[in-house]
Amino acid sequence: MMNKIKALICIVIPILLAYALNTKFGDTPPILKFLNPFTGFWQNAENASVKVRKSLVLKETIANVDIAFDDRMIPHIFAQNDHDVYYAQGYVTAKHRLWQMDFQTRYAAGRLSEVVGKKAIEVDRYQRRMGMVYGAEKSLEGMMADPKSKEMILAYTAGINAYIHSLSAAKLPIEYKILDFKPEDWTPIKCALLLKQMSAVLAMGSDEFYMTNIRKKFGTEVVKDLFPDYPFKEDPIIPVGTKWDFQPLPIPTPPASFTEMMTGSVKTKQKEEGIGSNNWALSGSKTLSGSPILSNDPHLDLTLPSIWYQIQLHAPGLNSYGVSLPGAPGIIIGFNQNIAWGVTNVAADVLDFYQIKFKDHTHKSYWYNNQWKNTSTRLEKIGIRGGKTETDTVFYTHHGPVVYLQKPTGYARAGNVPVGNALRWIAHEKSNELKTFYLLNRGKNYDDYRKALTYYTAPAQNFIFASADNDIAITANGKFPLKWKDQGKFILDGTDPKSDWQGWIPAAHNPTVKNPPRGFVSSANQSSTDPSYPYYINWEFSPYERGKRINDRLTAMTKATADSIRTMQTDTYSIFAQNILPTILGLVDNSKLNATQKEALRITSEWNKYYEAKSLAASIFDLWTKRLQSNIWSDEFVVDSVPMRFPSRDRSLQLVLKEPNSKWVDNINTPEKETLSDLVNEAFKYSCDSLERKYGAIGKKWEWANVKHTNVPHLAKIPGFGSKTLMIGGGKMTIDALSESNGPSWRMVIELGKTPKGHGVFPGGQSGNPGSRFYDDMIDTWASGKLYDLYFMKSPDDPNAKIISQLKITKK
Repeated sequence: MMNKIKALICIVIPILLAYALNTKFGDTPPILKFLNPFTGFWQNAENASVKVRKSLVLKETIANVDIAFDDRMIPHIFAQNDHDVYYAQGYVTAKHRLWQMDFQTRYAAGRLSEVVGKKAIEVDRYQRRMGMVYGAEKSLEGMMADPKSKEMILAYTAGINAYIHSLSAAKLPIEYKILDFKPEDWTPIKCALLLKQMSAVLAMGSDEFYMTNIRKKFGTEVVKDLFPDYPFKEDPIIPVGTKWDFQPLPIPTPPASFTEMMTGSVKTKQKEEGIGSNNWALSGSKTLSGSPILSNDPHLDLTLPSIWYQIQLHAPGLNSYGVSLPGAPGIIIGFNQNIAWGVTNVAADVLDFYQIKFKDHTHKSYWYNNQWKNTSTRLEKIGIRGGKTETDTVFYTHHGPVVYLQKPTGYARAGNVPVGNALRWIAHEKSNELKTFYLLNRGKNYDDYRKALTYYTAPAQNFIFASADNDIAITANGKFPLKWKDQGKFILDGTDPKSDWQGWIPAAHNPTVKNPPRGFVSSANQSSTDPSYPYYINWEFSPYERGKRINDRLTAMTKATADSIRTMQTDTYSIFAQNILPTILGLVDNSKLNATQKEALRITSEWNKYYEAKSLAASIFDLWTKRLQSNIWSDEFVVDSVPMRFPSRDRSLQLVLKEPNSKWVDNINTPEKETLSDLVNEAFKYSCDSLERKYGAIGKKWEWANVKHTNVPHLAKIPGFGSKTLMIGGGKMTIDALSESNGPSWRMVIELGKTPKGHGVFPGGQSGNPGSRFYDDMIDTWASGKLYDLYFMKSPDDPNAKIISQLKITKK
């Protein structure tokens, strides 16, 4: 008997051990598979040298394709037709970024639980319930209806799959080995999902739940005072005084209930700043060369691999260089022989919630236009690794999906979604953004630029433009609902047809300006126009300070060069500090400060208002003014279980400068009556004490770069795959808008002229493989504020290019 037990143990233990070492537990990868010398992570270490010439047979190409990789591993694709150029783009992008593309589209589609298990279930439910897949299906419908877009997306998909099918287990990107899953075939809807994810990042913001709660608590007059439709200080994108050369459509009439509410007869998480961007273009009259210069730096979350992928695409009728989104064909921001273009986010109000009145708990009917209307259902099947597939039923009204009937606990992103409300979102519209980039990539002049923009829906972008013909322009562009003023500032009545979106602003009426007298165009996410624009786009945009600083510098600039613009992209001067610092410094009572606080006050008083890396004053000021805003608003606007937000920084500034005796200054939670001076002094001492507690005695460790702690983390936050801490300056409200891990995801400067010259850099590298020298090789250059030359190759054997490798793709 004992021998049988021993024999059984000898059999069972190795089996259990083999199972344990080949199975993923929690965040630990399957050890044996991961360490396998033939297929494990060792195989992801790339050689320092690359093979100079390679050839490949891919039967789905139509003709030969030549790809030259330059010294930063940027592919320059030379194809003989549209199909092959996008096929090759899909192939090389997958070769460098497959895991990133796969992970991002799984995230967008609500499919992370398939990879990481049940811990991602609320993320997946949220994505599904917001209608991400539903929206992607509608977009794909729009793309496939256009022959050119259809060709792009099918060729690109086929190229990605050609690479996936060539992969051996050993060559799988390392993240697959750590997370223990395999790539699946790419499908066209994944391209649509990726573009949908950009809408989610840039146009999913919603404040109406907060604003509705604020109106219920304080009333309409307070909303009008503290949350105005136009800011205290502004320098809009379209210059003040620009004439509108169109006859506007009639504005829909708001429902009586809304008018009544806003006239006051019915009583009824602080928004994070950071996602934004800059772009500007100068006319030849302001440049040394006499030709325009265009600049763009989109501010997004910084990650490794980078959100962007550099590429040059060359085919008959096409020769374009710039950055693409891994997972989508074409070039999003870039230039060609004749034109250059770039984008910043408009922040249009294109997402609204509608309160739904259901007939009963079955949610099969809802009240609309004085009758019951049926809902439809969409069954979302969520696969769970190590568990059973869950089916989530989402009810759809004619507005869109009812996101939550019961809110999940412990999932922060659900916090601003009102229960029982339907979502109306521009990203659910049928669209074809690819056509815009197809046309821009081939654009020759201003008319081509304007035509390309008519195809664009979302997320709305400020498309900036410059041409070799010496035209410059900017257009706040997207598909904008035709709304009555403030429609969507609060939750809307889902039973009243007058609360529906009533049509669209014609594309030709979108705010635009061409060749303004000041000689430049620019945007930094501030208000699109002055109040004379006849349509409603939104009631709030980003604060004006970045835009103001850009306009001040461009106004003064003459004989600009690429280097003038490069330097300007890393400008760290704070207009906010310029506006508020003299006032709050004057309120500090020096006699009640300790030695550290006195030294901090001296340093701040002498500050040049630049968020430089070594600045101590920037650290003090930044914390000081954040605390001051909290001191002013938190007693009234932070209430348990009632989600609200603070008034804007601009409104806070207005209060400090113009209304120091406002009732909002007093802290209602104390018996004393506080003054603005009390709040300023408390905030100043708080900032000094906080810095001292965290960083020790006032000195080097208080430097802004150390406090800000900028770094570029891995997309999935895998330890060791992110960057070091970068000791650099910049702040959210400066042109160089840099926070901890959000900032200029791509810096580009283009000099137009007979031969265009491009310069650019992103904080990462072309390769998504941490074992490659091209994974993060551009970060130090980016951190130092320098740019690489973007060499616009003339042929696959261009003798002036720094080619390190060439790939020839043939059909046979």
